[in-house]
Amino acid sequence: MSEALQNSNTLDTPIQFIKNVGPKRAEVFHSLGISTIKDLLYYFPRKYIDRTSLTTIGSIKEGDKVNLVGRIKSVNLRRINKGNFVTANVVDHTGSIRLMWFNAANYIHQSLKVGDLLTMHGKVAAYKGSYQIVHPEYEKLNANEISRDNLTTGFIVPVYPLTDDLKKSGLENRNLRKIIDQALKSVENIDDHFDRDLRKKFDIEDLNIALRNIHYPKDFESLDKSVHRLKYDEHFFLQLLLAKRKSKIKENKYDSIKFKTKSYNKVLKNLHFELTGSQQLSLREIVDDFLSENPMNRMMQGDVGCGKTIVSILAAAIVVDNNYQVAIMAPTDLLSKQLFKNFKSHFESIDVKCTLLVGSLKPKEKNNVLNEIKSGKSNIIIGTHALFQKDVKFNNLGFIVIDEQHRFGVNQRQKLLSKSNNPNLMAMTATPIPRTLAITYNGDMDLSIIDELPKNRPDVHTSYIEKENLSTAFNFIREQVEGGGQTIIVYPLINESEKQDLSSAVESYEYLRDNIFPDLKVGLMHGKLENENKNLEMNNFMNGEIDILVSTTVVEVGIDNPNVNVMLINNSERFGLSQLHQLRGRVGRGTKESYCLLCSDSESPKTKERLSIIVNSRNGFEIADEDLKLRGPGEFFGEKQSGFVKFKIADLITDGPIIRDARMNAFEIIKNDANLTQENHSLIKQKFDDEYLKLFLKTTVN
Repeated sequence: MSEALQNSNTLDTPIQFIKNVGPKRAEVFHSLGISTIKDLLYYFPRKYIDRTSLTTIGSIKEGDKVNLVGRIKSVNLRRINKGNFVTANVVDHTGSIRLMWFNAANYIHQSLKVGDLLTMHGKVAAYKGSYQIVHPEYEKLNANEISRDNLTTGFIVPVYPLTDDLKKSGLENRNLRKIIDQALKSVENIDDHFDRDLRKKFDIEDLNIALRNIHYPKDFESLDKSVHRLKYDEHFFLQLLLAKRKSKIKENKYDSIKFKTKSYNKVLKNLHFELTGSQQLSLREIVDDFLSENPMNRMMQGDVGCGKTIVSILAAAIVVDNNYQVAIMAPTDLLSKQLFKNFKSHFESIDVKCTLLVGSLKPKEKNNVLNEIKSGKSNIIIGTHALFQKDVKFNNLGFIVIDEQHRFGVNQRQKLLSKSNNPNLMAMTATPIPRTLAITYNGDMDLSIIDELPKNRPDVHTSYIEKENLSTAFNFIREQVEGGGQTIIVYPLINESEKQDLSSAVESYEYLRDNIFPDLKVGLMHGKLENENKNLEMNNFMNGEIDILVSTTVVEVGIDNPNVNVMLINNSERFGLSQLHQLRGRVGRGTKESYCLLCSDSESPKTKERLSIIVNSRNGFEIADEDLKLRGPGEFFGEKQSGFVKFKIADLITDGPIIRDARMNAFEIIKNDANLTQENHSLIKQKFDDEYLKLFLKTTVN
């Protein structure tokens, strides 16, 4: 061990000073974000292998996964046409077994000698009347006894995630375990940010013990306690961040919005349907927020077609009657225009001006809109990201609605909030979020849930078809179009292969137009179209001038055409379940019997099982639960909303009880000690300041 390491008892020691690391390997670790001993100790195993018991060679059976100890009696390098392989005969006092390696044969042959004592771990197979293990994991022992130093036999063995760079530098699991063991031995104690009283209150393991047992657990009980503690830490500090943000919001005071009903009653009177119980409850929660001394910070989530938009329209009517402006932000021009059309239809007859602000406006049009917003002539402004650009000046912004919240990150939300002094905020998502995830994703927000569909909303019949049966689907589509309906045919568009997918969509459109539906009007929609062409195509489709629209996922939001009653989704295995549910929500908006056809040529049983969830379920919350398990929840605070949260060990799918405990405790601490100034919170504050403060400042409006 180096002198630098001997003289240091700090987790901040550079990793290069650990035995068997050095500068070159340190560079590889740096690429993984591992620069110090602390970073290394937080590089957790991905799984564990139970090697707490040894098996004698004489007692093994075919198919057994065994842990053996024996001496090499013979070792040979053999040559075959495709390369070399190594065989070794290993014995103990009960019998012998053959070992075989095809990979890295030369290296293994050079490293193994007759008389070496080995630990071996692998699956037993039959071989010419005896037994063998192909590609066993092995380790040489330095003595005639099993000791802690060999790190594999007689213990629960950690298995770490390995990159190609780690492997190239010789840092496979055996060497990595030794390096981590050296790191643990170099640190006498790891200070815990939770004192003894808090650990007892939270019922969690000591951090020093947890970090040691996560790498080298004494038994499975101690491993479980360590995993629980380290999961708890990640959830706790995330919830602490959310609690501080919510506390910061609650510090803001504003002039409450009164429940004035002039415009509200007029809009309500003109509705051709009754509000569902969920819609009425959400409205009551919104009104309560308006009447409070703190600005609203609410998430309204619900299933596709549950009627969130009309709730936001009625809420906007109350705000406008209080002489405030309303801003509605949507992720695309298409959806913004659809919302504008919807809001305008409810407000134009009662002298409330709605304005559209999108990036595609011509300079003269944009200037006129900006002037109307600044002067207060525009009461309700609907737009895209253009709403939070520097040149947008609101006259008296009092209420912000963010539609399709899952398309935006917290940072984007904050940019719009900064346009006014403590405006009310309501975010909406048509993608139901599982409750466990909702309190984490948007833990600083109050939650309204619309879990009822409007009465008389027709069901969408969903079925799975093999790609080879597409001709039957095309015949069905023709029948539906001839009966007066319209169809959307969707092709995937995925970033990694965008050009290929786009080409596929265009080629499919040309094939369908020229060969399958030559007598029908077929249109094409994708994100690479010029806005002018995109708008023209969409208008033609909405007006019924196009029978069949071939499209990428640009139609996921923004199309509200009651005449569309068939959707065919090609390569449906390439979509998330929630995305499929969103797409399905584009049909069944009128009175016609509606259908969603999921087409795939995948042979995978898992794919068919996965798609069957969509076929058999209409409940967006159930589908969201399954989707979360399969795809991950996304990032919390960035602008990207796909991929897995970068937890080191926590799991949003399985950690429900831990999340609830961590949330309760974090919010209680902030309630009683908002700035973490109490002595027993000093190390909590230190960790928060080191790892979360920048994020807090970045995502909080002061």
